[in-house]
Amino acid sequence: MDLTLTVFMIIVGVCGSPRKQATEYVLEEALKTLSARGFDTRLWTIRGRQIDYCTHCDYCLTNKACAIQDDIQELYVLLNQATGIIMASPVYNGGVSAQTKTIMDRCRAPVAADKNFFKGKIGMGIAVGGDRAGGQELALMQIHTFFILNGMIPVSGGFFGANLGATLWSKDTLDGVKQDEEGFRSLKKTVKRFSEYLEKYGKASTA
Repeated sequence: MDLTLTVFMIIVGVCGSPRKQATEYVLEEALKTLSARGFDTRLWTIRGRQIDYCTHCDYCLTNKACAIQDDIQELYVLLNQATGIIMASPVYNGGVSAQTKTIMDRCRAPVAADKNFFKGKIGMGIAVGGDRAGGQELALMQIHTFFILNGMIPVSGGFFGANLGATLWSKDTLDGVKQDEEGFRSLKKTVKRFSEYLEKYGKASTA
């Protein structure tokens, strides 16, 4: 791999879990792999931060900024710099967590300021469920829908085990997810394909 191609590519991993458990651990493992491949990786987690809900007030449409000033402002900066974005969510009630959805909704503001804010960025998803088939693929579809709506390039791990991305089974514990060999196989496949897309289509950050 030509490291000169990717050394200035920033990969932002966004964790939508309010706890430091399985989802954050899996995301960190993905970022470690990408860092070893020469990418500049950043982890941003909603854990411990104050993020309010989008109220669809339309303030951002006329003022090109969000009316709510809270901890998501730092994420806007990272997302603007990112070449690739990994969105990781625990599975709550068969889909993404409320925290992950709030992050998605609050991204309306930077897009209102610049309709091309996300355009061309490469995206991948990670979904971690307490059950083997607890809604991981639906959560990934929600994540990919967010990517598509905002002009990003969504990447899966391909057929045979990672059709939509990385799906892991935690059994509701950190130790449980560490034992999920099949889940980590899906993560490995997805990260590999994600890095290939970054090399081929990604644009280095000018930040």
